[in-house]
Amino acid sequence: MNLTQVSYFTLGAYFDTGLFKYLYFLIVLILYIFIIFANVLPIVAIYKNRSLHEPMYIFLCSLFMNELYGSTGLFPFLLIQILSDIHIISTSFCFLQIFFVYSYGSVEYLNLAVMSYDRYLAICCPLQYNTRMTVQKVAMFIAVIWSVVFLVNFVTLPLIVRLQLCGNVIHKVYCDNHSIVKLSCFDTTLNNIYGLFVSAFSVFGPLILILYTYIKILKVCFSGSKQTRQKAVSTCTPHLASLLNFSFGACFEILQSRFDMSSLPNMLRIFLSLYFLTCPPLFNPVMYGLNLSKIRITCKNLIS
Repeated sequence: MNLTQVSYFTLGAYFDTGLFKYLYFLIVLILYIFIIFANVLPIVAIYKNRSLHEPMYIFLCSLFMNELYGSTGLFPFLLIQILSDIHIISTSFCFLQIFFVYSYGSVEYLNLAVMSYDRYLAICCPLQYNTRMTVQKVAMFIAVIWSVVFLVNFVTLPLIVRLQLCGNVIHKVYCDNHSIVKLSCFDTTLNNIYGLFVSAFSVFGPLILILYTYIKILKVCFSGSKQTRQKAVSTCTPHLASLLNFSFGACFEILQSRFDMSSLPNMLRIFLSLYFLTCPPLFNPVMYGLNLSKIRITCKNLIS
């Protein structure tokens, strides 16, 4: 009886801010410009400095590219919605945004997993590092990360598009997969099973690999020399900080999608739902830039 042909979705998390919307627009715009600058600068620095053409820095370039990719999927849309009086989004654009958001999250975890494997080889197998982490293998890792994630997320879209919906209100400031699945009038078992498969592939799989590599690194640190420990701390600290920062945001996003969070204040829910799309793109380039002296020095030279 309630079945409707949905041509657009209403984003129910937005509320009237009056003239403050111009202030919010300016803050978000400055934030987006800073994210672009903070991520493009180290990419250019790594490209310009031939001494940075090493596996660790190439994987960092892939990470920074993903931060730009994820930010582009959110910020231009967010800026338009802040100034708009009617907060709607067409179904086609909504599905496109879902693809951006989910592929961004998957690439982030897989990239961090490959980076942890690279650190494991550098610290635990230093003599074999150059033979086991060649330029060809680095290119293969990056190609697999991006191509497989895009393929997996392309399959997600037909599963959402086929759903017959009984409503069109999404209680968020952007589109996400589970919010649309919850609007379905009929059985969504297939979507839920595929969602668990994607989660296992893009979240739990990389986390298991990261956990395994860090257990190995810790064993070497406890039994190795002071120089080994210093090398591990200097290169692994920003990686762990990035992992924890992104995992916190992703964890809340998953919890908010699956469970009722209406008891939390609306502003807090909006902030935490945007956390994994805004804080890692800000945090990662700054963290790596401050901790890795080669990137820091090259970035200073470029700015000056």
